[in-house]
Amino acid sequence: MPERRLTPDELRYMALFQDITGATVKDCVIDDEYNRIIFVVGKGDVGRAVGRKGSNIRKLKKIMGRDIEVVAEGETIEDMARNAVSPARVKQVRTARTGNKTTVYIHVDSKDKGTAIGKNGKNVARARILLKRYFDVDNVVIK
Repeated sequence: MPERRLTPDELRYMALFQDITGATVKDCVIDDEYNRIIFVVGKGDVGRAVGRKGSNIRKLKKIMGRDIEVVAEGETIEDMARNAVSPARVKQVRTARTGNKTTVYIHVDSKDKGTAIGKNGKNVARARILLKRYFDVDNVVIK
């Protein structure tokens, strides 16, 4: 597993997120390309993090001035891949190594392909960021 270092900004965002939501934050990624902050929370904390009808997310978005996304942590590549493209229904996750490059293929229900990829590739980019950060995966392909 690659070593993760948090920036002072990420640490501040994590503290604020925990104060507002009461959820256990495991990690935070600032994604400038899509003007968002991705929070990785404990497995059972997604509902608490989002809040009733998304109230916590709305509050945090207003305070931070960025989109807020919440992903449940995953202990394996498969778990993290599933969580990163949620709510898309994942049929299978396959990992392939070519030389020193690792690619993860996420097979989703055909109706959910758009959801898994996201507008302008936003959701698949989230999966790439998280899988690279946690498992040193080089590429993610939605099938």
